[in-house]
Amino acid sequence: MAVTPNNIPAGKPELQHSYLEGPRSRWREFVFAFRVFLEFIRGFRVLHFVGPCVTVFGSARFKEDHPYYQLTREISGAISKLGFTIMTGGGPGLMEAANKGARDAGGKTVGCNILLPHEQQPNPYLDLFVDFQYFFVRKVLLVKYSYAFVIMPGGAGTLDEMFETLTLIQTKKISSFPVVLMGISYWQPLIEFMHKMAEEGTISKQDLSLFLMTDSVEEAVKHIEKYAVHQFRLKSVRPHKIGLFGEG
Repeated sequence: MAVTPNNIPAGKPELQHSYLEGPRSRWREFVFAFRVFLEFIRGFRVLHFVGPCVTVFGSARFKEDHPYYQLTREISGAISKLGFTIMTGGGPGLMEAANKGARDAGGKTVGCNILLPHEQQPNPYLDLFVDFQYFFVRKVLLVKYSYAFVIMPGGAGTLDEMFETLTLIQTKKISSFPVVLMGISYWQPLIEFMHKMAEEGTISKQDLSLFLMTDSVEEAVKHIEKYAVHQFRLKSVRPHKIGLFGEG
């Protein structure tokens, strides 16, 4: 299909009108903002009592027989033994592996599932999950409750989540929580490019210290224990539930 310089598919005037219609009505913008607000509130209500989390990002496309699936299960199980709830995007692939690993280790699991046209379903290893219509709301919730982030191999979505998390830490919008990249051979080309970015001055050399890249589950867990549990003096606290709000 031909594409115009403005990335509007040629021969589809109705799509051109959609792109060029300008700002929507004030009422439609209000309805959109209200839907976003409701999605945030629903997410806050569901996840308020999950406890300190570690979020595991990774591809939805790896199957159970893939080495990355097994690695994700292993590291998630080990992290859950530190007392963390394992949080994921709630879907299949490495998200499922992370929740399964935590479940196998007797830990708690939660998922922030995105509603997609091909109907992504929450994986069966979730103790709790919430569905989201908007990616940006989901990403906020995946960060909000976590004290560490594990980045498993993944595609565009995983890269988006990884760099947004690093940007939030870099700009001090969130605390300097540990970020672990698992799979040296997978991530090495990207890290080499980031070194080039540092050489060109588009990021600082200090930004390269915002994450640990490793293949070792033991090293990753020790890193999280040092820079999340000990640094933030985490302890198990159960927030008080209010029956008036339906939290009994």
